[in-house]
Amino acid sequence: MSRDARSSTTPEHAGHGAVLSLAFCAGVILLYRLTLWPPWFLLSGILLFSLLYLGLRSRTPLAASLVLIPLGLAIGLLWASWQAGDRLQTRLPSALEQQELSVEGYLCSLPSPGSFDSLRFDFCVTGYPGLDNRFRATALPDLLRLSWYGRDGQSLPGTRLRLTVVLKRPHGHLNIAGFRYEDWLFRHGFRATGSVRDVALAGNIQCGAECRYREWHLAVAQWVRSAFAGAERFPLIASLLIGDRGFLTDQHWQTLKATGTIHLVAISGLHLGLVAVLISVLVRLSLLLLPPGVIGQGRARSIVFGAMVAGCLCYALLAGFSVPTRRALIMVTVAGWSLLRARQVGVWRPYVLALTLVLFLDPFAPLDQGFWLSFGAVGVLLTVFAGRVRPPGWLGGLLIAQLAVFVGLWPFLTAQGQSQPMVGFVANLVAIPWVALVVMPLLLAGTLLTLLSGGFLLPLVRDGFDGALGLLWWWLEKVQAIALPALPELSLPVSGLAAILVLLVLRFPGTAFRTVTALVLLCWGVLLFVIAEDSGNPLAAVPEVRVWDVGQGLSVLVRADNRVLIYDTGPGVEGVYSAVESVLIPGLGALGIQRVDDLVISHADSDHASGLAALVERFPVTRLVSGEPAAVDERGLLPLPVEPCPSGRQAWGPLVLEFWQSAGAVSGNDASCVLRIIHPESGTDVLLTGDISREVELEMLAAPDGPWPGLAEGPRILLAPHHGSKTSSSPGWITALRPDRVIYTAGYRHRYGHPHPDVTRRYRERQVPALNTACSGEIIIRLAPGGPEIHEQRASAPFWISGPGLARDQCGIP
Repeated sequence: MSRDARSSTTPEHAGHGAVLSLAFCAGVILLYRLTLWPPWFLLSGILLFSLLYLGLRSRTPLAASLVLIPLGLAIGLLWASWQAGDRLQTRLPSALEQQELSVEGYLCSLPSPGSFDSLRFDFCVTGYPGLDNRFRATALPDLLRLSWYGRDGQSLPGTRLRLTVVLKRPHGHLNIAGFRYEDWLFRHGFRATGSVRDVALAGNIQCGAECRYREWHLAVAQWVRSAFAGAERFPLIASLLIGDRGFLTDQHWQTLKATGTIHLVAISGLHLGLVAVLISVLVRLSLLLLPPGVIGQGRARSIVFGAMVAGCLCYALLAGFSVPTRRALIMVTVAGWSLLRARQVGVWRPYVLALTLVLFLDPFAPLDQGFWLSFGAVGVLLTVFAGRVRPPGWLGGLLIAQLAVFVGLWPFLTAQGQSQPMVGFVANLVAIPWVALVVMPLLLAGTLLTLLSGGFLLPLVRDGFDGALGLLWWWLEKVQAIALPALPELSLPVSGLAAILVLLVLRFPGTAFRTVTALVLLCWGVLLFVIAEDSGNPLAAVPEVRVWDVGQGLSVLVRADNRVLIYDTGPGVEGVYSAVESVLIPGLGALGIQRVDDLVISHADSDHASGLAALVERFPVTRLVSGEPAAVDERGLLPLPVEPCPSGRQAWGPLVLEFWQSAGAVSGNDASCVLRIIHPESGTDVLLTGDISREVELEMLAAPDGPWPGLAEGPRILLAPHHGSKTSSSPGWITALRPDRVIYTAGYRHRYGHPHPDVTRRYRERQVPALNTACSGEIIIRLAPGGPEIHEQRASAPFWISGPGLARDQCGIP
């Protein structure tokens, strides 16, 4: 074939390749939008039919292009399904949960300090010595996420270890919105989590390439700590140099989150791109020192490209070779190939190639938020800068790039249920160039000088690190103090349309077009602001009660018309976890709720009343009542008074609220403010009882003004007192209430053991159906005119959560 013929067919073949690649990527991504496992025979049939049709109609370009779409989708789905299925086959048998097991293996990550003086780390398992023979044929987990409590300040003695552990299957909270720990575990391959009871060295285990790399990385981390631990900014040094973020404090994370700069401490495309540029420039300058003609232009480009890839790989290994680092390595390598190999290709072809390679090598990437933000940011920059007739200057380019990424990622964050802080634009405008041009070159050069000088220059290098990072942190703290709101929380289509309009203004240089579009955006923004200020809460189609899945704790949302009531705010540990921040705030935001009319805190225990300050700061609260008003008021500086638990009935839109509290209890569990929610139209009532004990239950049964003058006219749904503790749900109480449904709010495999077997037996003997948030996730009770409609969030969960399912006996409800 002639050269002209080859060149004429290249665009067509390239177009077919791009279509197939994009369809493959869409197939991989599509898998993680499914709640049911795709049938293998259907996917295989689509694949075979597409291949056959492609073979028969290959002479027709349009037909070939069209058939490539289902072909690529089928290949992507099959590839991702195979990988996901292989991971799901690895599971911990239920009989081994909460049992002491002996495991051998090696550290897969740098240990990091955790809460309560614990040590957290990833552990690659090479064997389960002493395991019962009946479990030998099971595909046991080979990657564990472990925490070592009660270590008394001890460190792990080495990399290869024999541990005594107590494990449980991956599990996390399952709500309409908010962080899903189980998604994170599945994405990273952890098929069991647990705690460490005993640690010993195991030098006789087999240590392959990954094991030896982990030993080397741990040694590097120990050297970095010994060399730079005295630096004031050591947590930032360790994060940027070797990817060790375990030393960042809560204050660090708060500042990074508030300024939208968390990406600065995650080794990603920014850092590897800088390393690639530095190495390319240095190698290119070195080659220019050689006599002319010694190395041809093509070979010189190959040398620069090889050096760049080798240098980026070395830095990626130094930084721990984490998931974001591996993804960034692929993207930088493809970008370097397209630039340095002087290929005459469009800017989007390397983008599609990088996307395809990432999803082929890591088909779990769509579960990672960083995947969407990384490719979203690059796609936004390509859209704004590619094909410009006259590129802007460095300052104009910096401003355009920052504004484009800031606005362009708004829809991606909206889809993830997160906000985009306005101060993030200001912070990144200075922070990104400073890190790229000053901090990272200084860290890399300073570390190299420290090694070459045998530590002689260490004091000077350490001061230099502190100076550069100190200025960075000073800037972030100043920006954090600026009282700017986040971008408005709009729907995904609205935020996406706004982002597209802004990108069009940045992309096209026409003055008239920019002026008109800017005026449209300004008017639209003012209109949205006015609407947001006046809209209030959206109307609920029917009254509903949502029992959040907050683990070992309680939080309930009640909606009727545009009214909102929250009963308890769930558990929390300061500086560690808060159900308000992880569950309630994202969930309320997803429902479009702007204010809370009534906030009822049953009593002041930490599993019922944590995160109050954060909730009240985020949402205006009209009234706050509690069974322990003084104790609740002491939990934090609240902008409104805490009223005592009211008594009697009160109308609340289409519902009736009835409050009651023990006359003799003034503190603790028995002081819980009890709430009965009545739906007169259907006769349904829902009873929220806090943590009352059987003594208070008897008092309620005997009280003439108790919250049930006679039995309910319709179905009665009961939230089991005290999460199903053996101190509550007495036989007389259950008999008198005659609930049609009982709901336990307990943690999965929690050390308290709720609900207690005696309690579940009592309800079961009276034929009361039971649900548990540990198994069901968030439970939604819609109070329809015909009776309550109950929906479990697990029923609509993705296949990797709902696929194998949870046996009811694992949640204490056999």
